[in-house]
Amino acid sequence: VSILCLFVVVLCLFLCCCCVSTAPPSVRIVHSGQTCSVEEERYSERVYTIREGETLELQCLVTGHPRPQIRWTKTAGGASDRQGDSSLHSDTLKIETISRHQGGRYYCKADNGLGSPAIRSIRVDVYYLDDPVITVHQSVGESKEQFYFERTVFLRCVANSNPPVHYTWRRGREVLSQGSDSGVEIYEPFFTQGETKILKLKNLRPQDYADYTCISSVRNVCGIGDKSARFSLNNRTAPPSIKLLLDDPLVVNPGETITLVCVASGGDPPPTLSWVRPGGEELPRRSRVKGGTLTVPAITVDDGGAYSCVASNNVGNPAKKSSTILVRGLRKGRFWITPDPYHNDDNIQIGREVKISCQVEATPPEELQFSWLKNGRPLRSSERMVITHTDTEVSPGTTNLDIIDLKFTDFGTYTCVAALRNGGTPEISIDVNISSTTVPPVLTVPRGRSHLIAQEGDTVDLQCLVSGKPKPIILWSRVEESGSAAAAVLLMPDGSAQMESYDGVLRITNVSRDMSGTYRCQTSQYNGFNVKPREALIQLVVQFPPVVEPVYTEIRQALGRAFSLTCRLLRAHPARLLRYEWKLGTRLLTVGQFSDQKDDTNYHVRALNREGYGEYTCDITNEAGAGRCTFLVTGKAYAPEFYYDTYSALWQNRPRVYGFKLQWTQMEPNAVDRILAYRLGIRQMSQSRWWEQEIPMEGTIQKGELLTYNLTELVKPESYLVRLTPITRYGEGDATERIITYTPVNPHLREFQCGFEDEALCLFSQDKTDEFDWTRHSAVTRDTKYTPNTGPSSDHTGSKQGFYMYIETSRPRLDGDKARLLSPTFNMNAKSSSSGPSYCFSFYYHMYGKHIGALNVFLRQKGQTVTDTSVWSLIGNQGDRWRQAKVNIQPTAAFQVQDTPISLWTSGSQPVWLGAPPISTLQNIRGKLLNCITNRKFPKIMIFFFKISNQELYTLVMTQRVCYSDFIQNVKIYFL
Repeated sequence: VSILCLFVVVLCLFLCCCCVSTAPPSVRIVHSGQTCSVEEERYSERVYTIREGETLELQCLVTGHPRPQIRWTKTAGGASDRQGDSSLHSDTLKIETISRHQGGRYYCKADNGLGSPAIRSIRVDVYYLDDPVITVHQSVGESKEQFYFERTVFLRCVANSNPPVHYTWRRGREVLSQGSDSGVEIYEPFFTQGETKILKLKNLRPQDYADYTCISSVRNVCGIGDKSARFSLNNRTAPPSIKLLLDDPLVVNPGETITLVCVASGGDPPPTLSWVRPGGEELPRRSRVKGGTLTVPAITVDDGGAYSCVASNNVGNPAKKSSTILVRGLRKGRFWITPDPYHNDDNIQIGREVKISCQVEATPPEELQFSWLKNGRPLRSSERMVITHTDTEVSPGTTNLDIIDLKFTDFGTYTCVAALRNGGTPEISIDVNISSTTVPPVLTVPRGRSHLIAQEGDTVDLQCLVSGKPKPIILWSRVEESGSAAAAVLLMPDGSAQMESYDGVLRITNVSRDMSGTYRCQTSQYNGFNVKPREALIQLVVQFPPVVEPVYTEIRQALGRAFSLTCRLLRAHPARLLRYEWKLGTRLLTVGQFSDQKDDTNYHVRALNREGYGEYTCDITNEAGAGRCTFLVTGKAYAPEFYYDTYSALWQNRPRVYGFKLQWTQMEPNAVDRILAYRLGIRQMSQSRWWEQEIPMEGTIQKGELLTYNLTELVKPESYLVRLTPITRYGEGDATERIITYTPVNPHLREFQCGFEDEALCLFSQDKTDEFDWTRHSAVTRDTKYTPNTGPSSDHTGSKQGFYMYIETSRPRLDGDKARLLSPTFNMNAKSSSSGPSYCFSFYYHMYGKHIGALNVFLRQKGQTVTDTSVWSLIGNQGDRWRQAKVNIQPTAAFQVQDTPISLWTSGSQPVWLGAPPISTLQNIRGKLLNCITNRKFPKIMIFFFKISNQELYTLVMTQRVCYSDFIQNVKIYFL
């Protein structure tokens, strides 16, 4: 462990720069909301446990330059959690009052366009416990009987929970357990995985009639308390039975108020009654339910259908009975005329047969009745006027009037009247005229209207002329183009496959290009002649202006440079005789016409001058209009990109103010003229007034060059909004903003404790100049495959769930490799004496294994110069236990803690452990070491020394590096 002390002095505002390469994103997830625990899963991801109803708050911490864009997504384990939105573009994911369905795996994705996006995930496990429910069942074949003696009864307790629930049964005050009563069995069905617990009462005895309590528990995890349910079993206990006090089906008239009554005819305890509709369909909104009574006022045809009464008392299966509500009504009246089928002629002729058919949908169908009138007088069936009806059970109902051997006197108006036997709804009358003018339809398209050309956005009428009597309804549909996929169904403008027209006109408003194609009009076979449909085709061509790209783009250029602008044609109709026209503002630059082989046009600027800045437009035109490409040519500089990964960006050395190291790079600095300066604007977040100044720039800024400007005299604890605007000889460029937040770290240190339980590591950080890093571990995440006999089996408190910082010192570590862990910066109290206060630095360490190197503590103080002072060091195996070390330090400036272990063997070589060596061996080793130190000759491998003192064996394993004086100075070597 190395202690590093940093002293920060007040700096004047200054600017410096260095080169920094862009960096791909990295990401980690930390939590800041309510949680029960956070565990590590070695082969998957972290698991965050939270109680249902609490607030989930996860923060995605990213690094990388340019600043990565963050996106939260969720998959697996539940439905999307943010009101239908499955993603969130923010560094913080917050879900208040989290529900069980919002558990699952959450991903944080950071992307800045460099390399692959960085993705980290965390699984959110929502814990909950619902109230348990006890249900009672009898053995198979006896479920409809009461619970007599010598019957087997099952009491099942079910509670939805996460984690799996533990059940306890009580009979009265007696706790039941397996084997405690020969007449009772308790078991968990294999396939329920602990989600149900069944109490089996074999051959009911008098003592089995009692109050039973099921207690469900998740063992107080997340503070979730136990819950219970109670059931009283007696000799009257029975499943529910019900009866309906209404007719089935119940036929009613529209507008009436209906009442459905359901009563329980049996069951103990008394059952609960409810009304439902099949398929989960909701009850009518106007309906009212009170107990087993359902009332529906002003019933409509749409309210008709099946209604079910369900009774449940948690004994046996629920009882269910249904009834159907039929609302009287007549709908969809139609007719058709069928000429004599024995002659190949669609016309009605004297002496031949003709049939008039009438069809109506009725509810209920058995109440439908038809009558016929001729010229307003009742018509009865006769030898020449034959009236027939279809079966009343067939819907829709149809009646036919066959006129045999049509005579001139049969001409007239025939009326089909449909009514319901018991009334309740108006009757439907359909008039059909039979005369010499009754002829089959003829369908034509007006001259010049079979091929229509319209422009996008117009209103266009497609018309088919129909003659004949009676005039049939015209059906419109679209015709698939030849060669197109048969599966692709072309829809009409209203989204349907077919539209009806009574006047033969199909009107399309705001016509679009996808409505181009062939349309079919045809006569229907109802409300007219029942003959082969007549049809005609109309071709619709929708012209639209050219579609071009880019529609708008911004081009940044420096003065004196050459560049080209390109406008591309994607599609147009018509695609012939296309012209283009280039302008700068209102000034015409050039015009021309497209050739058949070309689909773009270019404009070249040889050397940009000040008058060349502005908006360039290219209009490509056809008969339908113009498509425009717009290019804004500007000399504005791109926005700077703030660097968010500055090490120790914030410093504080006076009680009331702090400083901040502001760093940024310039986006595409060579795209425009040289940046002459930056305009810096800064204001307190709580105020509206801006303070501004210019930061002059010398020389040319390179791409990726990191620029620095130190801000001082910032008032604690205020946050500031900083705005940075580049300036060229063209003028001001694009500005960018960021917020600076004051985050003190123990400004006047009195006590600081860290157990590494939070993934943020109490703001400890890894040194970027060492050879490898510390990792955060706990005993449950320890990989015994690689550290079977060395890693700690718990943290220093004995907990296997507790965390600690860990390094692996065996292979592939090389001799001399270092891993440094830096603490937060601790500031000195301004009122302290010049010698500085004294602090006690205490920590626990676990150094066990044959490859253990050295563990060091340093104090680094940063004044005019940086000094590192060793304050504690320990080498070698210290046994398989945690030990505590305490070090007194007296810093005179701000300081940090740095943990630095060092490996002390050569790669590929194993240390040699000696027992009680002979004196000659020790003398030989002593001689080699002294020769190494004196002559600075470095033997390939040195194997080492021990001193037995107080029955402890201190072993030092040294390699070539032991000969370096800077190492020897800090090592005491003992000889027997």
